[in-house]
Amino acid sequence: MKYLSLPDNATRILPFYLAMEEYAARILGEEDIFFMWQVDPTVIFGRNQLIASEVNVDYCKEHGIAFYRRRSGGGCVYADQDNIMFSYITRSDEVQTTFIAYTTAVASMLQGLGLHATASDRNDVLIDGRKVSGNAFYHMPGRSIVHGTMLFDTNMEHMLNAITPSREKLTSKGVESVRSHITTLSEHLTMDIDAFKRYVRETLCDGEISLTADDVTEIERLTLPYLEPAFLWGNDPRSEIALGGRIEGVGSIHINVQLQHGVIHDLHLSGDFLPVCEDAGNAMLDRLRGSKLDSDDLQTALTGSDAGQWIMNLTNEQLIYLLTNKTCARPTS
Repeated sequence: MKYLSLPDNATRILPFYLAMEEYAARILGEEDIFFMWQVDPTVIFGRNQLIASEVNVDYCKEHGIAFYRRRSGGGCVYADQDNIMFSYITRSDEVQTTFIAYTTAVASMLQGLGLHATASDRNDVLIDGRKVSGNAFYHMPGRSIVHGTMLFDTNMEHMLNAITPSREKLTSKGVESVRSHITTLSEHLTMDIDAFKRYVRETLCDGEISLTADDVTEIERLTLPYLEPAFLWGNDPRSEIALGGRIEGVGSIHINVQLQHGVIHDLHLSGDFLPVCEDAGNAMLDRLRGSKLDSDDLQTALTGSDAGQWIMNLTNEQLIYLLTNKTCARPTS
């Protein structure tokens, strides 16, 4: 695996590094690519999340914390200069296999420092059962991009206040606060952040690819779509009813449903789930439109489809349960 380096040490906004991942995927030969990056205080939220539900916008504006949407799924995270971000790009269409292999490799790298690190069954790396790294993936044709956090240290007050994790999500993990289920490397290591970064690079990489000033110019061009208001704020529909919940191994799924004449006119999913294939998702949404909101009709509509091809680890039965579990329904404004 080769380390991808920039020609300078300038501090850049977070979308630059997301665009750098895309650029790396385009120039990728046979080599896997890895790089690390740090940003000033920033919140980044997943492709399918609603900004008003995940980001404390007022707090961010008051404290100069930027916020951006990424193209990958997963949840909302806070990053700053003490929180190292990892990016891994590989030639692969096997998204789930690649994802598991990457988190396992990161856990093994931490084990080399004498830490009791493990990869979870979804997207986290844990130390002594506490989360130190959360990860998400983004798939391009023939390429898989995995990126995530590595909590060396962080401003805990900003982390707790800049994002708004649901009480349901915290309760499902058996915790009452973010503090009790995360850890930082500074709690376990005596080395400083620069020494840790050197260790990571020496352990995971066996060479370097150096970007030029022309490469940086092209990456800056690829950054522009991330800054468009339409992409940042996304599609936040209002609907007749709101359904959903949290499924272990899948994540939180919130479904806004628009009904007309007793059938589904449209629906929109948000949450921290991990999408596998957007085309499969669009096909399933097309199947659901026009169906009645009852188990038999939904099961008929989904015959021949597989929800796991749309959202990692989701089954058709779980999707139908979320859509028909009226105890989860609530009026929307």
